[in-house]
Amino acid sequence: MVLPLTVEEYQIAQLYMVAKKSKESTKGGEGIEIIKNEPFDNEKGKGQYTEKIIYLANSLPRFAAAILPSSALKIEEKAWNAYPYCKTEYSCPFFGEKLVLSIESMHLPGRGEVENALKCDAETLKQRHVDFIDIANDQPKEYIKEEDPKIFKSTKTERGPLDDPKWRDKVEPVMTCYKLVHAEFKYWGFQTKVENVIQDTGVRDVLLKAHRALFCWIDEWFGLTIEDIRKIEEETKAELAKKLEENKAAANK
Repeated sequence: MVLPLTVEEYQIAQLYMVAKKSKESTKGGEGIEIIKNEPFDNEKGKGQYTEKIIYLANSLPRFAAAILPSSALKIEEKAWNAYPYCKTEYSCPFFGEKLVLSIESMHLPGRGEVENALKCDAETLKQRHVDFIDIANDQPKEYIKEEDPKIFKSTKTERGPLDDPKWRDKVEPVMTCYKLVHAEFKYWGFQTKVENVIQDTGVRDVLLKAHRALFCWIDEWFGLTIEDIRKIEEETKAELAKKLEENKAAANK
Protein backbone atom coordinates (compact mmCIF):
# COMPACT_ATOMS: atom_id res chain seq x y z
CA MET A 1 0.00 0.00 0.00
CA VAL A 2 1.65 3.20 -1.28
CA LEU A 3 1.03 6.41 0.66
CA PRO A 4 1.95 10.08 -0.01
CA LEU A 5 3.87 10.35 3.27
CA THR A 6 7.35 9.88 4.66
CA VAL A 7 8.08 6.86 6.85
CA GLU A 8 8.57 9.23 9.79
CA GLU A 9 5.21 10.93 9.20
CA TYR A 10 3.41 7.61 8.99
CA GLN A 11 4.50 6.60 12.49
CA ILE A 12 2.60 9.58 13.92
CA ALA A 13 -0.28 9.31 11.43
CA GLN A 14 -0.96 5.64 12.15
CA LEU A 15 -0.99 6.07 15.92
CA TYR A 16 -3.30 9.10 15.64
CA MET A 17 -5.62 7.23 13.28
CA VAL A 18 -5.87 4.21 15.61
CA ALA A 19 -6.78 6.42 18.58
CA LYS A 20 -9.43 8.34 16.62
CA LYS A 21 -10.93 5.23 14.99
CA SER A 22 -11.11 3.56 18.42
CA LYS A 23 -13.24 6.43 19.73
CA GLU A 24 -15.48 6.40 16.65
CA SER A 25 -16.20 2.67 16.95
CA THR A 26 -17.00 2.63 20.68
CA LYS A 27 -20.75 3.05 20.91
CA GLY A 28 -23.98 1.11 21.38
CA GLY A 29 -22.58 -1.91 23.20
CA GLU A 30 -19.46 -2.43 21.15
CA GLY A 31 -16.06 -0.84 20.89
CA ILE A 32 -12.50 -1.09 22.12
CA GLU A 33 -11.12 -1.46 25.62
CA ILE A 34 -7.40 -0.69 26.04
CA ILE A 35 -5.89 -3.04 28.62
CA LYS A 36 -2.21 -2.17 28.24
CA ASN A 37 -0.15 0.47 26.45
CA GLU A 38 3.45 0.30 27.60
CA PRO A 39 7.06 0.11 26.36
CA PHE A 40 8.57 -3.33 25.72
CA ASP A 41 12.14 -4.57 25.26
CA ASN A 42 12.44 -8.32 24.64
CA GLU A 43 13.20 -10.92 21.96
CA LYS A 44 10.61 -9.30 19.65
CA GLY A 45 12.58 -6.03 19.72
CA LYS A 46 12.05 -2.70 21.42
CA GLY A 47 9.02 -0.45 21.12
CA GLN A 48 5.44 -0.06 22.37
CA TYR A 49 3.21 -2.96 23.37
CA THR A 50 -0.60 -2.66 23.37
CA GLU A 51 -3.27 -5.09 24.46
CA LYS A 52 -6.94 -4.48 23.64
CA ILE A 53 -10.35 -6.15 23.71
CA ILE A 54 -12.65 -5.46 20.77
CA TYR A 55 -16.38 -5.95 21.44
CA LEU A 56 -18.45 -6.98 18.41
CA ALA A 57 -22.08 -7.24 19.60
CA ASN A 58 -23.56 -4.94 16.92
CA SER A 59 -21.35 -6.23 14.12
CA LEU A 60 -23.20 -9.57 14.09
CA PRO A 61 -26.79 -10.36 13.08
CA ARG A 62 -29.11 -9.95 16.08
CA PHE A 63 -29.99 -13.66 16.22
CA ALA A 64 -26.29 -14.62 16.25
CA ALA A 65 -25.49 -12.17 19.03
CA ALA A 66 -28.40 -13.57 21.02
CA ILE A 67 -27.37 -17.24 20.86
CA LEU A 68 -23.58 -16.98 20.93
CA PRO A 69 -21.74 -16.86 24.27
CA SER A 70 -20.08 -13.61 25.33
CA SER A 71 -16.65 -15.13 24.59
CA ALA A 72 -17.61 -15.27 20.89
CA LEU A 73 -18.48 -11.57 20.80
CA LYS A 74 -15.03 -10.23 21.57
CA ILE A 75 -11.61 -10.25 19.92
CA GLU A 76 -8.36 -9.94 21.82
CA GLU A 77 -5.61 -7.91 20.13
CA LYS A 78 -1.93 -7.91 21.06
CA ALA A 79 0.47 -5.65 19.16
CA TRP A 80 4.22 -5.09 19.25
CA ASN A 81 5.13 -1.80 17.56
CA ALA A 82 8.90 -1.76 16.99
CA TYR A 83 8.58 0.77 14.19
CA PRO A 84 9.20 0.50 11.26
CA TYR A 85 8.39 -3.18 11.98
CA CYS A 86 5.12 -4.07 13.73
CA LYS A 87 3.30 -7.32 14.54
CA THR A 88 -0.32 -7.71 15.61
CA GLU A 89 -2.03 -10.91 16.74
CA TYR A 90 -5.79 -11.45 17.07
CA SER A 91 -7.58 -14.23 18.94
CA CYS A 92 -11.13 -15.08 20.01
CA PRO A 93 -11.63 -16.91 23.35
CA PHE A 94 -14.62 -18.82 21.93
CA PHE A 95 -12.63 -20.40 19.09
CA GLY A 96 -9.33 -20.80 20.94
CA GLU A 97 -6.51 -22.07 18.71
CA LYS A 98 -8.94 -22.86 15.87
CA LEU A 99 -8.86 -19.21 14.77
CA VAL A 100 -5.48 -17.65 13.97
CA LEU A 101 -4.94 -14.15 12.58
CA SER A 102 -1.65 -12.29 12.56
CA ILE A 103 -0.43 -9.25 10.63
CA GLU A 104 3.22 -8.33 10.24
CA SER A 105 4.06 -4.90 8.82
CA MET A 106 7.15 -3.18 7.48
CA HIS A 107 7.19 0.49 6.49
CA LEU A 108 9.80 1.62 3.95
CA PRO A 109 10.42 4.51 1.56
CA GLY A 110 9.49 3.93 -2.09
CA ARG A 111 6.65 2.79 -4.33
CA GLY A 112 6.39 -0.90 -3.44
CA GLU A 113 9.56 -2.03 -5.20
CA VAL A 114 10.79 -4.30 -2.37
CA GLU A 115 9.87 -7.90 -3.23
CA ASN A 116 10.36 -9.44 0.21
CA ALA A 117 10.21 -6.62 2.75
CA LEU A 118 9.25 -8.98 5.60
CA LYS A 119 11.95 -11.53 4.78
CA CYS A 120 9.56 -14.44 4.25
CA ASP A 121 10.98 -17.93 3.80
CA ALA A 122 10.70 -19.82 0.49
CA GLU A 123 7.56 -21.74 1.53
CA THR A 124 5.71 -18.57 2.56
CA LEU A 125 6.72 -16.82 -0.66
CA LYS A 126 5.34 -19.75 -2.67
CA GLN A 127 1.96 -19.57 -0.87
CA ARG A 128 1.47 -15.82 -0.62
CA HIS A 129 -0.94 -13.80 -2.74
CA VAL A 130 0.17 -10.21 -3.40
CA ASP A 131 -2.60 -7.60 -3.25
CA PHE A 132 -1.97 -3.90 -3.93
CA ILE A 133 -4.30 -1.53 -2.04
CA ASP A 134 -4.90 1.84 -3.71
CA ILE A 135 -6.33 4.30 -1.16
CA ALA A 136 -7.66 6.60 -3.91
CA ASN A 137 -9.04 4.27 -6.58
CA ASP A 138 -10.18 1.23 -4.56
CA GLN A 139 -13.67 1.71 -3.14
CA PRO A 140 -14.47 0.67 0.43
CA LYS A 141 -17.76 -1.03 1.27
CA GLU A 142 -18.84 2.13 3.14
CA TYR A 143 -18.11 5.42 1.33
CA ILE A 144 -17.40 8.56 3.40
CA LYS A 145 -17.04 11.73 1.34
CA GLU A 146 -14.84 13.47 3.93
CA GLU A 147 -12.43 10.52 3.76
CA ASP A 148 -12.04 10.39 -0.02
CA PRO A 149 -8.41 11.05 -1.11
CA LYS A 150 -9.55 11.75 -4.70
CA ILE A 151 -11.21 15.00 -3.58
CA PHE A 152 -9.31 15.92 -0.41
CA LYS A 153 -6.57 18.57 -0.41
CA SER A 154 -4.46 19.26 2.67
CA THR A 155 -4.27 22.86 3.89
CA LYS A 156 -1.08 22.33 5.90
CA THR A 157 0.90 20.28 3.36
CA GLU A 158 -0.93 21.03 0.06
CA ARG A 159 -0.92 17.28 -0.69
CA GLY A 160 -3.83 15.88 -2.66
CA PRO A 161 -6.22 15.44 -4.22
CA LEU A 162 -5.08 12.00 -5.44
CA ASP A 163 -7.19 12.25 -8.59
CA ASP A 164 -4.61 11.05 -11.11
CA PRO A 165 -5.11 7.31 -11.86
CA LYS A 166 -1.30 6.95 -11.75
CA TRP A 167 -0.77 9.03 -8.59
CA ARG A 168 1.30 6.26 -6.99
CA ASP A 169 3.94 6.64 -9.74
CA LYS A 170 4.20 10.42 -9.37
CA VAL A 171 3.49 11.53 -5.80
CA GLU A 172 6.19 12.88 -3.47
CA PRO A 173 6.96 12.15 -0.69
CA VAL A 174 6.17 8.46 -0.96
CA MET A 175 6.38 5.33 1.18
CA THR A 176 4.93 1.81 1.25
CA CYS A 177 3.26 -0.26 3.97
CA TYR A 178 4.11 -3.92 3.38
CA LYS A 179 1.86 -6.37 5.25
CA LEU A 180 1.96 -10.13 5.65
CA VAL A 181 -1.45 -11.43 6.74
CA HIS A 182 -1.82 -14.99 8.02
CA ALA A 183 -5.41 -16.16 8.56
CA GLU A 184 -6.41 -19.69 9.51
CA PHE A 185 -9.83 -21.03 10.58
CA LYS A 186 -9.57 -24.70 11.59
CA TYR A 187 -13.19 -25.81 11.17
CA TRP A 188 -13.79 -28.41 8.46
CA GLY A 189 -16.38 -27.31 5.93
CA PHE A 190 -16.09 -23.61 6.82
CA GLN A 191 -12.34 -23.05 6.57
CA THR A 192 -11.94 -21.57 3.08
CA LYS A 193 -15.07 -19.41 3.19
CA VAL A 194 -14.29 -17.92 6.61
CA GLU A 195 -10.63 -17.33 5.73
CA ASN A 196 -11.70 -15.46 2.56
CA VAL A 197 -14.13 -13.29 4.56
CA ILE A 198 -11.37 -12.50 7.07
CA GLN A 199 -8.95 -11.49 4.31
CA ASP A 200 -11.43 -9.48 2.20
CA THR A 201 -13.65 -7.81 4.80
CA GLY A 202 -11.85 -8.26 8.10
CA VAL A 203 -8.46 -7.13 6.81
CA ARG A 204 -8.45 -5.59 3.32
CA ASP A 205 -11.52 -3.38 3.66
CA VAL A 206 -10.51 -2.29 7.18
CA LEU A 207 -7.03 -1.34 5.98
CA LEU A 208 -8.43 0.52 2.98
CA LYS A 209 -10.93 2.56 5.03
CA ALA A 210 -8.41 3.26 7.79
CA HIS A 211 -5.72 4.56 5.44
CA ARG A 212 -8.11 6.66 3.37
CA ALA A 213 -9.03 8.35 6.65
CA LEU A 214 -5.39 8.55 7.75
CA PHE A 215 -4.47 10.61 4.69
CA CYS A 216 -7.58 12.81 4.85
CA TRP A 217 -6.87 13.55 8.54
CA ILE A 218 -3.36 14.81 7.75
CA ASP A 219 -4.18 18.37 8.85
CA GLU A 220 -5.15 16.99 12.28
CA TRP A 221 -1.97 14.99 12.95
CA PHE A 222 0.68 16.81 10.89
CA GLY A 223 3.21 18.44 13.22
CA LEU A 224 2.36 16.30 16.27
CA THR A 225 5.21 14.67 18.21
CA ILE A 226 5.36 11.19 19.72
CA GLU A 227 4.86 12.86 23.12
CA ASP A 228 1.65 14.44 21.80
CA ILE A 229 0.52 11.02 20.58
CA ARG A 230 1.17 9.34 23.95
CA LYS A 231 -0.95 12.02 25.62
CA ILE A 232 -3.76 11.45 23.09
CA GLU A 233 -3.54 7.70 23.71
CA GLU A 234 -3.91 8.14 27.47
CA GLU A 235 -6.89 10.45 26.98
CA THR A 236 -8.39 7.94 24.53
CA LYS A 237 -7.93 5.05 26.98
CA ALA A 238 -9.81 6.96 29.70
CA GLU A 239 -12.56 8.07 27.31
CA LEU A 240 -13.10 4.54 25.95
CA ALA A 241 -13.30 3.07 29.45
CA LYS A 242 -15.95 5.65 30.38
CA LYS A 243 -17.96 4.98 27.21
CA LEU A 244 -17.91 1.21 27.75
CA GLU A 245 -19.09 1.61 31.34
CA GLU A 246 -21.92 3.87 30.19
CA ASN A 247 -22.88 1.34 27.52
CA LYS A 248 -22.96 -1.49 30.08
CA ALA A 249 -25.07 0.58 32.48
CA ALA A 250 -27.56 1.46 29.73
CA ALA A 251 -27.81 -2.19 28.65
CA ASN A 252 -28.62 -3.31 32.22
CA LYS A 253 -31.52 -0.87 32.66
